[in-house]
Amino acid sequence: MNAAAGLAPPLIRARHLFKTYPARDGTPVAALSDVSFHVGHGEFVTVVGPSGCGKSTLLRMICGILPAGEGELALRGAPVTGPSASVGVVFQSPVLLAWRSVLDNVLLPIDVQRRGRTAYLPRARELLAMAGLSQFEGKYPHELSGGMQQRVAIVRALIHDPDLLLMDEPFGALDAMTREQMNLDLLRLWRGSGKTVMLVTHSIPEAVFLADRVIVMSPRPGRISEIVTVDLPRPRRLAMMATAEFGRLTETIRAHFGAHGEFDA
Repeated sequence: MNAAAGLAPPLIRARHLFKTYPARDGTPVAALSDVSFHVGHGEFVTVVGPSGCGKSTLLRMICGILPAGEGELALRGAPVTGPSASVGVVFQSPVLLAWRSVLDNVLLPIDVQRRGRTAYLPRARELLAMAGLSQFEGKYPHELSGGMQQRVAIVRALIHDPDLLLMDEPFGALDAMTREQMNLDLLRLWRGSGKTVMLVTHSIPEAVFLADRVIVMSPRPGRISEIVTVDLPRPRRLAMMATAEFGRLTETIRAHFGAHGEFDA
């Protein structure tokens, strides 16, 4: 965990969150039930749980695109009441605009918010360099691999300097080798930017490899079964996945889902 995380109030605080959706037949469907946690400044937290347990619902509530249900949800000490410029979001699909170059896709939030792209060009190029994409700023999405497109999406989410980066299954559509490389790329970007990251994944090894702490959620309605602290040293190396401690951590989490078969081995 980032040392500063223990010295400052949490960036995210959730207390006794409940979320219910109306169903077509009139019967309410509970998505989240009594969820409480916090995320510190500079921390990397991952969330794992079976399909339909409310992981994505939770992220959408934090970023303000889905109204909170019962309970308390605060960002930087203020209630979350809608989308915030202090939050960047990356989804499973990179959603790049085909007619815009890599650099122009990165600068899209700046153009939409009319911030003046000239002031953000140095930052855009710095982030692209951090992501290993300096030589591709003039390329178009169809000229990039899937992993490169997702790196562009991550850079775009960071361009306006948000406090928090939320990521919903960002590597789920990638092959295993590309996914491993993307994990390393993401950790490099996280270290370089100093941002707080909260990432949802179905992969237990990925959750452990990336995180300071792993929030383990139950089947729907989603509750927090356990929050597992990951004490592996940083910087992380892929070879850590073969260590006894990594295996112990993944088995601790997997024990919550032994009958469900939802996760990567």
